Amino acid sequence: MSLKKRTRTLKESLDELHERYTSHTGPVDRTDHEFFEKVKNETAPYFELVQKWYEEVEPFVKERDVTVHPNQIKSTHENIEMLILHSYYLDVDKNRYKDLHQSSHYVLDMVLDNL
Repeated sequence: MSLKKRTRTLKESLDELHERYTSHTGPVDRTDHEFFEKVKNETAPYFELVQKWYEEVEPFVKERDVTVHPNQIKSTHENIEMLILHSYYLDVDKNRYKDLHQSSHYVLDMVLDNL
């Protein structure tokens, strides 16, 4: 998969996670093992996607004259991982979630503009 396609897929995934965040409820019992297993299974593809994206985009940003700084890539990688978990556990307020979501989209758009 090309970096452009992976970045677009990641943007779509962020929107799917946002939809989940706004339309679902979190676990009643935070120690519910069954819910944990469900989250683990459903989030694995998202974590794999963001990891592959990071491994591909980091050298791209370091090796080229682009408008995205490597620290922005690292922060976006971490923010997306947080968004994945927050979308299931709903343990962050809406404004913080919105900020993480928008900043991630912003950097992903910058990457696409530089491809």
